[in-house]
Amino acid sequence: MSVKRADDLSAVKELQFDEVLDLMNVSSPIGLFMAALDRMMEHSGGTIDLCSIINAKSGACPEDCSYCAQSSRSRSDVEVYPLVEDDVILSNAEEAHKNKVKRFCIVTSGRSTSGDELKRIAYVITKLRDIGLLPCATLGLLGEDELKILKDAGLERYHHNLETSERFFPEICSTHSYTDKLRTIEAAKKVGLSVCSGGIFGMGESWRDRLDMAYALRDIGVDSIPVNYLMPIEGTPLSGMTIIEPIEALAVISIFRLIMPQRQIRVCGGRIQALGELHPLIFTAGADGLLTGNYLTTTGREYRDDLRVIEQMGFNCA
Repeated sequence: MSVKRADDLSAVKELQFDEVLDLMNVSSPIGLFMAALDRMMEHSGGTIDLCSIINAKSGACPEDCSYCAQSSRSRSDVEVYPLVEDDVILSNAEEAHKNKVKRFCIVTSGRSTSGDELKRIAYVITKLRDIGLLPCATLGLLGEDELKILKDAGLERYHHNLETSERFFPEICSTHSYTDKLRTIEAAKKVGLSVCSGGIFGMGESWRDRLDMAYALRDIGVDSIPVNYLMPIEGTPLSGMTIIEPIEALAVISIFRLIMPQRQIRVCGGRIQALGELHPLIFTAGADGLLTGNYLTTTGREYRDDLRVIEQMGFNCA
């Protein structure tokens, strides 16, 4: 079947690669958004899954990811500090829990995490469970042994983005490979963890790169797909990039929803900057997950503001 117009999507359950390419020439995105909203409602019933993060260890990362202010090769003025104290993580987690956040993610800079740091994070994971949160972690390139320690401590989900397509990946990073990322994701799945993996849009990639990543994520079988929009940061190699246009940003959400109708599509970094006044439409474009609160090195959005939009749009929190 060839999909030529967004209106044709009313009966489509899952789009194939060539069908999605046809959609890139659709003149109006309204039908695309409506079809994606239908799939989102079928999947989650309009319930939005909220997560929040803490930048628990910042800067001085040896990797050269061109979008990241925390890379040691970046000339940005990002704050650098070691793993924060346990009570700092837990106080942030408690505040998130009070604001209807379901998942809380511990994020550290660097290629990987091991030794005493890993043990400390495993301990904090047990305390996140006590608070009533589902613990997540973003700790770099880990193997099965490290991931099993976290799983045994109560980790529910591991986050590790592919970032972009395999073809485009060398354009944004040279210190580790796309294959390294796949190995980490497979290791997380092997020890029984849920996996959150997506990417960043607006780095100079093509629509084909975006679709290649979407189908890779579908084939891997990840559970949650974070959609981030590049926020060009002074001092990084991508500081001169233009922020993605709002309609294009919404179209990314819809396309990923239609390719992966039974997965969480989670809108994360850069959403306010990229979407502006159209930001509330992320849910009608097919998103059923949201990163709320602050991001890693940039200010995010107040919990109360996101909760208000969710209520105003007629949705509810998980």
